[in-house]
Amino acid sequence: MESIYHPSAIFPQKHYLTDGGLETTLIFNKGISLNYFSAFELLRTEDGRKAFSAYYQPYLSLAEQYKLGFVMETPTWRASADWGIKLGYTNEELFDLNKGSIQFMRELTEPFSQTVPHIIISGNIGPRGDGYKAENQMTAEQAKAYHQEQVKAFASADADIVTAVTITYCDEAIGIIKAVQPFHLPVVISFTVETDGKLPSGDSLQEAIERTDSETEYYAEHYMINCAHPQHFLPQLNKDGNWKDRIRGIRANASLKSHAELDESDTLDAGDKCLLAEGYMQLFNLLPSLKVIGGCCGTDHSHIEEICKTLEEHAVLND
Repeated sequence: MESIYHPSAIFPQKHYLTDGGLETTLIFNKGISLNYFSAFELLRTEDGRKAFSAYYQPYLSLAEQYKLGFVMETPTWRASADWGIKLGYTNEELFDLNKGSIQFMRELTEPFSQTVPHIIISGNIGPRGDGYKAENQMTAEQAKAYHQEQVKAFASADADIVTAVTITYCDEAIGIIKAVQPFHLPVVISFTVETDGKLPSGDSLQEAIERTDSETEYYAEHYMINCAHPQHFLPQLNKDGNWKDRIRGIRANASLKSHAELDESDTLDAGDKCLLAEGYMQLFNLLPSLKVIGGCCGTDHSHIEEICKTLEEHAVLND
């Protein structure tokens, strides 16, 4: 059964950019402290909103320069109930912040509305737990109940799409999709993987995608991979199968370090930009449907610029 959302209807451009490692950039490059990596708190202040404007502008300029579409993700990866409780927010305050984030992203993209071919406003969801571990796993129904309020906030603000990133096991992915379905929004699921290319749960990418699709009737618009270096998961993509056609986005880490090593690090590992860009070239050769290009931990706009430059030189972006 095919997805009820045909890719060309939502992502009409051949290729799209999105941003890089928001939280690591703010913390290590901008010196902004984030409690529990919770960037959404900056939405509450004028200085915080200025920081977001300064962060997103170079990415939008790259999309403009390379004539690519852009997926504008809200900074709401941690804006769900459990994390909100740790930070002292009520459910009502979280709902308002999630809803307001959609409007704020629209305001930031407005100056580029005539020069960037297509802009998608995406409500961003993170895992209930740690983005590196598959601990305290929920059932799909529990995950649906947990994530539904954040999805509702995005829907009430007319988000174009919902994107869930650093998902570490299938049941949470399935639950998020089921939370989105009643609102008739498209949804993207981005799995994170370890250095062996498998999810923290132990599932292969193929197993995770095929099971999630099977239990949700292929509802997801597509899948992505994030929070790992291309070298960690390229071997997994040498396998044959239609499941690879479902992977249409990559947000890779700059660093070759494992999640455990990154957790213990007090400094930013910006990695080798040329090696990262070469990894994206290899990914385009292995993934026929790949169209969304972004970054994750340790990447900033200069990494994305190097990727775009490399892809353009090899006629990937303008073929």
